[in-house]
Amino acid sequence: MLRTMCKSKIRGAVITATMLHYEGSIGIDRKIMAAADMLPWERVQVVNLSNGARLETYVIEEKAGSGIISLKGPAARLGQVGDEVIIISYVAVCEEEAHKLQPKVVRLKAKNKLE
Repeated sequence: MLRTMCKSKIRGAVITATMLHYEGSIGIDRKIMAAADMLPWERVQVVNLSNGARLETYVIEEKAGSGIISLKGPAARLGQVGDEVIIISYVAVCEEEAHKLQPKVVRLKAKNKLE
């Protein structure tokens, strides 16, 4: 049996841009992605603390050090610049691994800078 577990999450992220006319995704600063062990095209869940919206999408890499967290495509309708979000990635693991898994938690400071 496989269990779907939290692999990593980014807390304290603030949306810096939205772009409605795009295929759909969330753009994340490359340094933040690396710290959270997230890859381009990886499926993530985005939880908006400002309005309660939850969505699933995939990650697109933004310029390293830019602090960009951008909602693109239909996701842009579920958040605004300034909204705080949590970005969560998951992994399917066997029962034994599930009991040992320690998710990576990345906390951001002002302007989406790494702590």
